[in-house]
Formats: sequence, structure tokens, C-alpha cells
Amino acid sequence: MKKIKWITDTRHACLPVGRDTVTFFMEEPLEKDLAKFLYEMGQLKRVKRSGWWIAGVKDPESVAEHTFRTAAIAYLLARLEGADTGKAVLMALFHDLPETRTNDAHRIVRRYAEWRDVDKKAIGEQSKRLPDEVANQVISLFEEFEKEVSSEAKVVRDADLLECIVQAREYQALGYHDVADWIFNAQAALKTESAKKIAAECLKTEPKEWWQGLKAHQMKGGN
Repeated sequence: MKKIKWITDTRHACLPVGRDTVTFFMEEPLEKDLAKFLYEMGQLKRVKRSGWWIAGVKDPESVAEHTFRTAAIAYLLARLEGADTGKAVLMALFHDLPETRTNDAHRIVRRYAEWRDVDKKAIGEQSKRLPDEVANQVISLFEEFEKEVSSEAKVVRDADLLECIVQAREYQALGYHDVADWIFNAQAALKTESAKKIAAECLKTEPKEWWQGLKAHQMKGGN
């Protein structure tokens, strides 16, 4: 009598394996894979932007926090540069997705490994939980971002750098002076004119200026 073995797999169903064992691959529903993907995305809320540790920041922002502002900046830069806003925002949204599995590796770590291959492998495995059409789009956007072959990729790269500058300025205001090195390097790498102009203004503007005057206006109204 042949043994029966059941294996849960999302790609195959009911395939006979070997002479003495019949293996049935039970296909999981798409929603199960999507649920796993959503939980994995949540990991970015716990992964810290590790480069700031070198500058002495004990509790830096998470990758998810970085991604949110990067996506917002990407939208603004895309509008200013005449690029596709939807494509730019999607690219920014997924640009650090591999870090759910690889964590955020700062430049010193990357000195000892070819990290593009690591990220490419990670996002290739992650995308298997997505519908094929979506997976292909996510991988394509990620590879386009890495190669900077389009105006949208250049915009998102600048958004990534500009977010770093803004965050560094916020840390400077808290007394972390070593982040000046991050600001200098990020500003030097900017490519679009819009990003360069915004970065220059960020260096002249204090992080607290966004709220100064708002309280005075409220008091003037009698509240």
C-alpha cells in the first residue's frame, strides 16, 4: 500500500512523487499569502535605520517611518520634475521592502558584501506571495530604482536622500552633531534641480519652524 503525504504549497496541486509515496500539494488561497505579506510589511515598523547608531542616535526612526516621508517627497519631486507621480510613489513605497528580511545595513556593513544581490534575492522571494502581475511590477520597480534608469527612479533616489537630510537636520536639533557627515554626502548625491533647491532650503530652515507662529495665531483668536 502506498503512503499518502500532504504538503501545503502555493504553486502546485496533487503531484505524485516517488514509487511508494503519493504526495498531494494542497494549494493555499491567495488571501493567505497576502496576509503573510501584510504581516511581513509590518516588520519595517520595527527595523531601525541603523546608520544613525554610528552617529550616536540611540533610538533612530524605523524603516517604515523613513519610507512614509520618502514616498511623500517622491510625490512632490515627481510633480516638480514632470515625472509620473503614481509610479514614483509606488517605487518609493517598496524601495526598502527587502529590509524586512535583511534589516537596514548601513554603509560600513555594505563595505563587506555585494548588497544588491542580497536585496534582489530577498524581494524575489517576498514577491512570491503576491499575484504574478503585482509581483512582476514590484520587482520591476525595485530593479528600476536600483539602476536609476528612469526619471521616476532618479526622483525616488533623490527623495530617499532628501528624507535623510531632513531627518539628519532633526537629529542635529536634538544635539547629534556628527550627522553633518550624512547631510554633506546626501546633498552631494542629489541629481534633480528640485531636490537640490529643497535641500538648500532645509539647511537654512530649522525643524521647529513649521509650528512657530501657529500657537501665537491661536492665542490671537482668544483661545
